[in-house]
Amino acid sequence: MNTEFFGVISIFILSIVLAIPVGRYIAIVFLGDKTMLDAIFNPIEKFIFKISGINATEEMNWKQHLKALLSVNMVWFFLCFFVLLFQGSLPLNPDGNPSMSPDLAFNTAISFVVNCNLQHYSGETGLSYLGQLFLMFLQFVSAGTGMAAAAMVFVAMREKTTDKLGNFYNFFIKSCTRILLPLSAIVAVVLVFSGTPMIFEGKDKIMTLQGDTVEVSRGPAAAFVGIKHIGTNGGGFFGVNSAHPLENPTYLTNAVELWAQLIIPFAMIFALGFFLNKRKFSWIVFGVMTAGFLMLVIPTIISEVNGNPAIERMGITQTTGAMEGKEVRFGAAISGFWSIATTVISTGSVNSMHDSSMPVSGTMQLLAMMVNAFYGGCGVGWLNFYIFIILAVFISGLMVGRTPEFLGKKIEAREVKIAAFIAILHPLLILAGTALATYFAANDTAMGYWFSGNATGWLNNPGHHGFSEMLYEFTSSAANNGSGFEGLGDNNPFWNITTGIVLLLSRFLPIIGPLAIAGLLANKKYIPESAGTLKTDTTIFGVMVFAVIAIIAALSFFPALALGPLAEYFTLK
Repeated sequence: MNTEFFGVISIFILSIVLAIPVGRYIAIVFLGDKTMLDAIFNPIEKFIFKISGINATEEMNWKQHLKALLSVNMVWFFLCFFVLLFQGSLPLNPDGNPSMSPDLAFNTAISFVVNCNLQHYSGETGLSYLGQLFLMFLQFVSAGTGMAAAAMVFVAMREKTTDKLGNFYNFFIKSCTRILLPLSAIVAVVLVFSGTPMIFEGKDKIMTLQGDTVEVSRGPAAAFVGIKHIGTNGGGFFGVNSAHPLENPTYLTNAVELWAQLIIPFAMIFALGFFLNKRKFSWIVFGVMTAGFLMLVIPTIISEVNGNPAIERMGITQTTGAMEGKEVRFGAAISGFWSIATTVISTGSVNSMHDSSMPVSGTMQLLAMMVNAFYGGCGVGWLNFYIFIILAVFISGLMVGRTPEFLGKKIEAREVKIAAFIAILHPLLILAGTALATYFAANDTAMGYWFSGNATGWLNNPGHHGFSEMLYEFTSSAANNGSGFEGLGDNNPFWNITTGIVLLLSRFLPIIGPLAIAGLLANKKYIPESAGTLKTDTTIFGVMVFAVIAIIAALSFFPALALGPLAEYFTLK
């Protein structure tokens, strides 16, 4: 067990150490300075801009950024919807997998466009290779979209007074080519040499030790898995995601995949410090996020390592921890660490089944997505945290009797209203969706039966755990996470349509809000710092931001958590 703890600590520390130079590199890319990769990627980027007719040097204001972002995402959605709807008749389908139903294609297309990768299908049987390849493309561009949005906010924070905030397409293409592509290629190479398939042939037949013949799915999995983690996407090439022995064969690949999902969210915070030349501020932000992460991950690891008290009462000693739903090649400790890393960062990939986690672990996994402000996904993690900074600056200003200021710009009613709306939207979508699903599950009315396809058949587990399964599904959708308590039967019109709507609203409104706030602040007159200016690079301000996150985000969900995983915890005592 000590070895397991050493592995967890080593991966976490190594990720932080490597994130600093990666963050410096990201800042250099967004600033447009020279890098060692210019000789490789300059011709590629020039070719892309030439054939698309885009002038990458043209400055945009925040509204133009937003228009470009929403337009390209709409195009990707319709293309993906078409591919999934007709994949059974399209090429690259050696296993003859069928086309998706319209509601499932709708949900899947939205899910991958918004960087959530919620999967209401099983990877190897639900998609053709063409479908997998198109979803892999979306894993690049959805992550690039979030990073480009964050880059615009970086520019708005750096400039004193301007409406020229860079070019969305320039930030987007550079995010994909110079950051996401090289890092995901490194991960893919490690996976290929570790046994993850990277071929386009169909199923292979093997004979087991018992003498049975079974068919094993293959495909271009290594490339898919690389970008799924680097881009904080999380969609599994195979149905059981990174618990699959071909998608995550060894402890080494498990460590590499963990590092892969940590590196860009960590690095983006350090990139902010290098970009603004305010490294102390970035360390305060990183410190707040890390404190929140540790408060979630430590109870989870302890809970998983200690095992199930109900089994202990039967006189059975659990020397390896709570191993139901976990892979023996990884162990309880690092599986618990992964479960919080993937929910805090909004990756959503799993190397163990969260439905089998202990109640304390399930609570922490849910809380990580409910807060949705510690590290977060590629780019959007910073955008979520930015909202809480605006609210913290406003509240702090009121407490000391001054007009709130952030980086030399006054925070006024318009910016606060936008931030408050975005902060309230997250719990509203989760709790309203869960309430609706709970009503249909408890009352299988005619409407519920027509819309859901037998609502009482959703749940494999009754009571508190069944409620947690429904709460988790909407929480995962609203947090752009994609993981699930897989005891829930979610491939039906009700879940496909409702979570699809939540996916859309919870992805784009939290991007629109920060971009609007940053753009409005960038247009304002710059006010030099004075003796009365609230310092945002101090520990006190960090504590204030953490308190705002705890009050607004975490406490909003306590009643729902009390009905689900917390109630289940006390039934096991």
